[in-house]
Amino acid sequence: MSKIDRFEDLDCWKKSRELVNLIFDICENQMKNKDFSTQDQIKRAALSTMNNIAEGFGRYSNKEFIRFLEYSAASSMEIRSMLYILSDRKYIDEIEFEKCYQLTNDLTNTTLGLIRYLKT
Repeated sequence: MSKIDRFEDLDCWKKSRELVNLIFDICENQMKNKDFSTQDQIKRAALSTMNNIAEGFGRYSNKEFIRFLEYSAASSMEIRSMLYILSDRKYIDEIEFEKCYQLTNDLTNTTLGLIRYLKT
């Protein structure tokens, strides 16, 4: 892996940014005027995936970076769990569920791959 100078160049950060925008779109379009606490929680979890990657990158220590990447991966799993709530409550359809689920899965796998790399 070549040297990364900016967190914006990390694939996991790019995927988390995509996820944030997808979650915000769902909240603004499918959940408008509904279940504000769930909207707030899933938005905060999405933001956490993205911001923890950036914050960990800024710690300039692999050990610290790994810790924040683990937080990001955990937030991605929280979103995955919350997707079932959105689906069960009929806030999103099966297509949106699958799209979000796949993106959270890709994000988690990419983040865990970076963690494995940093540990070697």
